[in-house]
Amino acid sequence: MKIIRFRMLCRYVVCLALLLVSVFSVTHPGFAQTSGNNMDAVLVVDVSNSMTKSDKNKVSNEAMKMFVDMTSIQANKIGVVAYTDKIEREKALLEINSEEDKNDIKAFIDSLQKGAYTDISVGVTEAVKILDAGRNPNNAPIIVLLADGNNYLNKASSRTQAQSDQELQQAVKEAKDKGYPIYTIGLNADGQLNRTALQQIATETNGKFFETSTADKLPQILSEIFANHLKLKVVPVKSFVANGQAQEIPIPIPNGSVMEANISIMSQKPVEVKLYDPAGKEVQVPSNQVRLSKSNAYTMIKLVKPQQGDWKLQVKGVPKEKIDINLIFNYDLQLEMEPVTAKSFKAGDVVPIKAGLVSNGQKVASPDLYKQMKATLIVNDQTDKKTNEVVLKNTGSGFEGSFTIPADHTYEIKIKAEDTSFYRETKPLLVDASKTAGSGANKPTTTTDPAAESKPFPWLTVVGGSVVLILVIVAGLYALSIYRKANKGFAGQIAIEIVDEDTGEKSNPQYKKLNAFKGKVKLHQLLQLAPEFAETEKVILLPGKNDTLIIENRSSCRIEKAGRVLDASKGKELKKNDRIKISLTNVNKSLYVDYIV
Repeated sequence: MKIIRFRMLCRYVVCLALLLVSVFSVTHPGFAQTSGNNMDAVLVVDVSNSMTKSDKNKVSNEAMKMFVDMTSIQANKIGVVAYTDKIEREKALLEINSEEDKNDIKAFIDSLQKGAYTDISVGVTEAVKILDAGRNPNNAPIIVLLADGNNYLNKASSRTQAQSDQELQQAVKEAKDKGYPIYTIGLNADGQLNRTALQQIATETNGKFFETSTADKLPQILSEIFANHLKLKVVPVKSFVANGQAQEIPIPIPNGSVMEANISIMSQKPVEVKLYDPAGKEVQVPSNQVRLSKSNAYTMIKLVKPQQGDWKLQVKGVPKEKIDINLIFNYDLQLEMEPVTAKSFKAGDVVPIKAGLVSNGQKVASPDLYKQMKATLIVNDQTDKKTNEVVLKNTGSGFEGSFTIPADHTYEIKIKAEDTSFYRETKPLLVDASKTAGSGANKPTTTTDPAAESKPFPWLTVVGGSVVLILVIVAGLYALSIYRKANKGFAGQIAIEIVDEDTGEKSNPQYKKLNAFKGKVKLHQLLQLAPEFAETEKVILLPGKNDTLIIENRSSCRIEKAGRVLDASKGKELKKNDRIKISLTNVNKSLYVDYIV
């Protein structure tokens, strides 16, 4: 047995050494890899009775649902907070991986009820906590607050306005410091809007303030917020009055890089729709590539990876009903500036500028995509606080130009490129030509020095066998840690209850001792490998430090703890007496798991 384990250890060492060599040998010239355009959004809504006049038809709910429908099914996360002077209901960030996930959130929004009092600090504070607990660092965080900005505290409680103001100020400061922009929407139907409070929240967190005297405008506002946060543009298609007949609207798909086209049809009464592709063939709605969502205030059609060209939409509405149609295109694109190679600068130097669009780390060379785009170099003089813009040349596959340094100052430069449906900005780059900086240096303000990025990994400067020796030592230590981890024992036991969500019937607890297992155990094993629970094959339990338990979820199951969804894809720690709920997807049953030490 020891010989077999030693051979396995040797294989780990060899494989890891080869992997390290391959990783350290790869270079990445040109454009840097970028992340996608996903968001982690928390929708916060005031559900106090004061909002009844402002939104008697609950259009705010419809607007939030439309925001959910516009998101892509690619790891976006959405949470919801409904508050009065306390948290009435909340839903932690849920990753959107299917239409079922969207329906789950929309059903939650529909279930929200009104309450008596209002304390805006409660909603904002909880939204920050939800982002702290579950956001993906690769996603863009955002908080959307729908309120009238007024507090109505319960006089029977000891709560004061000063306490509320202090907590709101603290929550706004945390949101600002953590980069959580708050977009505020003020409903002013009764003329009682506290505009100042909502404006201040948005301004201090780099969000935006919107105001409307009618809740019917909310779907349009939520569309603008969605687009603005992801650097997209709302493309107005048509506004018309329905006549009871099918009316044709052109839907132009400008290029082949459109990931999704969101067609929002806003009408207070039902509409009938038909869709035709660029060849004139009718497309089934809904279908695999065309998704359809309906509510009391809108109809949303989402085209997934649509063919470039002129599509046609036919809309039949109730006579005399006003209908607005907008387009939002989702793009998985970033704009990257090529590194500036010079190491020092002075007045009169010409800095060459190049940039291009990137998707999944690869430069995009699509003439159709670049055709209508315009790019500008934005130069902020950090010394005298002046801003200058330089128009760049569109080469058909990127943007080029130059910047002549006018004085011995420090400059922050970035590029903005846009067309009618979206815009992108590069990360800012610092060009230091100040005399006090000596020879000067160019430094990205949000990334590492490009010159430093091009240097080889330090270990590779060691010659010959020394490289291999170091790699083998590191690989050996890593493999040893893997070996120890694979043979680590568990502590305690778990209790499992099975609940039938259709009938509410609950099983008696099943107690499973964990000390019989080493390294890891699949939850399916603890369920006696029952076929109906086969999806729990990918829910893994591992021993943690100090008698804790680690749960990894590689399945489509949803795991919740204390009412909040856990992102356990990379492992979450369970401590003594922790209780989790695992919702299955293949059968309408849930598992309640208690960790007992």
